[in-house]
Amino acid sequence: MLPIRYVEPVYRPPSEAESLILPVTDGCSWNRCTFCEMYTAPQKKFRARDEDEVLASIRRTGELYGQQVRRVFLADGDALVLPTRRLLTILAAIRSHFPAVRRISSYCLPRNLQKKSQQEVNELAAAGLSMAYVGAESGDDAVLAAVNKGETYASTCAALEKLGSAGITRSVMILNGLAGQSWSRQHAENSARLANATQPEYLATLVVSFPRGEERFRAAFPDWEPLAPPALFAEMEHFLSALELRRTVFRSDHASNWLILKGTLGADKERLLAQVRAAMVKPAAAGLRPDWARGL
Repeated sequence: MLPIRYVEPVYRPPSEAESLILPVTDGCSWNRCTFCEMYTAPQKKFRARDEDEVLASIRRTGELYGQQVRRVFLADGDALVLPTRRLLTILAAIRSHFPAVRRISSYCLPRNLQKKSQQEVNELAAAGLSMAYVGAESGDDAVLAAVNKGETYASTCAALEKLGSAGITRSVMILNGLAGQSWSRQHAENSARLANATQPEYLATLVVSFPRGEERFRAAFPDWEPLAPPALFAEMEHFLSALELRRTVFRSDHASNWLILKGTLGADKERLLAQVRAAMVKPAAAGLRPDWARGL
């Protein structure tokens, strides 16, 4: 019998490839974003896992691999929906049974931090929560409403500031192309405004994609028109141009991206802009990822 019960499919950020995936919830408590297909499978209906089951999983896994585990990712979609007391109990158990752990992380829905005081978030940081992945998607309220994100610029900004004040590393994701053709520029500019206001430690962009089809997305956003690669590059140029970041690791290298970008902002801003502009002028010479290799 495996020490941890998994409900497929299981998702985690790319940077958690070597982490122990520890489910403390199943699915996503919001699960209404029209662009997201991660937790729509019937078996992924949201539920908080029984605390005794989680603690038993930690204990059994610790008995087998306790000295080998360096990183733990709290799954599924938003572990921070759990009450602070329960999270503190889980974090204490992780520290006890995995003495070599150096990082504990989770996804974070901004709405869930509205229910936690700054003191509670500080306590989670002190107990070992060291990194949170926030899918902001956009900093534009019109776009967020159109895709039923359930968040606003203000709610996302408040959550990122609360995490930052606690010393929790923030990894923010923006969806390139999410706004379609009509709102592309305001999506780029307001997403940059969000990043500038919060100065996250990590910032990434993915290209919006629909492996299972666009029907669900278009039902709520009927005027949406996709961006071809040249328009995606133009949106990226607007985004990068508007960024005023002091020291943020930037990545645009997910499988969904045609153009791979890596750097630190602001030190590499001009180099990244030059790379994007070159792709706009001569895409054939830009080393774009071929469509078959995008893994979608």
